[in-house]
Amino acid sequence: MDPMRRRAFLAAAAGLGAVALVPGGALAEAAKRPAPGKAASGPGALKPMTADARPISVAERLARIGRLQRAMAEKGVGALIMESGSSLDYFTGVQWHRSERTTAAVIPVKGEPIFVTPAFEEPSVRETLAVGGEVRPWNEHESPFARIVGALKDRSVMGGDIAFESTTRLFIVDGVREAGGGAYRVVSGDALVKGVRLIKSPTELALMQTANDVTLAALKYVHANVRAGMSPGEIGQMMNAATAALGGAPEFSLVLINEASAYPHGSKQKQSLRDGSVILMDVGCTVHGYQSDISRTWVLGSPTAKQRKVWDTVKKGQEIALATARLGTPVGAIDDAVRAYYEMQGWGPGYKLPGLSHRTGHGIGLDGHEPPYLVHGDATPLAPGMCFSDEPGIYIPGEFGVRLEDCWHMTPEGPKLFTPLARSIEDPI
Repeated sequence: MDPMRRRAFLAAAAGLGAVALVPGGALAEAAKRPAPGKAASGPGALKPMTADARPISVAERLARIGRLQRAMAEKGVGALIMESGSSLDYFTGVQWHRSERTTAAVIPVKGEPIFVTPAFEEPSVRETLAVGGEVRPWNEHESPFARIVGALKDRSVMGGDIAFESTTRLFIVDGVREAGGGAYRVVSGDALVKGVRLIKSPTELALMQTANDVTLAALKYVHANVRAGMSPGEIGQMMNAATAALGGAPEFSLVLINEASAYPHGSKQKQSLRDGSVILMDVGCTVHGYQSDISRTWVLGSPTAKQRKVWDTVKKGQEIALATARLGTPVGAIDDAVRAYYEMQGWGPGYKLPGLSHRTGHGIGLDGHEPPYLVHGDATPLAPGMCFSDEPGIYIPGEFGVRLEDCWHMTPEGPKLFTPLARSIEDPI
């Protein structure tokens, strides 16, 4: 679960043995090797794992734009407008931050995109632009919204429906609407964008596999090197250093210990490691923008019988989630199956604590959290290429919490994990 921002029980349980639970990529071999921390005193001795990672090609981005334009034509939408963010990166390669100064792309139903950006930012924006298209700068005294409307008209979109990517800020939507003088009807671009981004390509899956390999290898190093007296900050710094040494770009490193582990995204109370401490780590990195998200929970020293029982229950929930995942199954049914099992074990009911207070998982890709979501009521049918986290937890306020998380993608044969599930509370990596 991402901390900066963040899934017929009996029938599912009966099918556990048939689930494809094989980890992919280099991790299958790396898992056979000794923990990095056993061989070195510092993360500098770790070797990069990302040298062969292949970024998204220009051809793949152009194919994405082509699919988007076909969908727009089917819906009668003249153009899609998106500002800086992951969707702009996904379609065009442009990586830029959001500010009060508008940088946006107009992707017309026909023709090349047109990019609008502050004049003094144009060279920087062009550095990551990976597809063709015209860049139209605007100076500080000029209106970016007039530039966007001009781009629409120059691509023969004189009126009718125009869509906005769902995270585009309201002042941009209003600015374009006003500059258009009532010629355009604003509609949501959410379904258009989701229709392209939802299914991951082989290249995307390979990048996510590498990111997950890096994160689990870094976790293995940290697990071997945590010591009594350490603070969450020190452990997080160790995780980030190991991730960087392995070739990933650290994205987040949430470390929850002792009572703080009972709160999914932590507590402000100071904590330090001691014998018997529960350690919950929720961590991830990016490789060419694509994300990993892994959680592991263990105990420094010997776990109590209660800690072991809770850990084993959470692990069973992960297995039930995977057993429930079948082509065409509504993704919300996965959350229902896990929650039903936990309630049978006396947790909950529903989101009530002690128990599972959050969804069982989320989509993941270029964003750490993407639709669809493994939560009750999400009717999106599972299809090959969809990617999710599998992250049930049980949280006992005032005591401790356990969360286990691995990411997986759907295949025609069933779910395939990027990383192997944790073995036990003593051997969680």
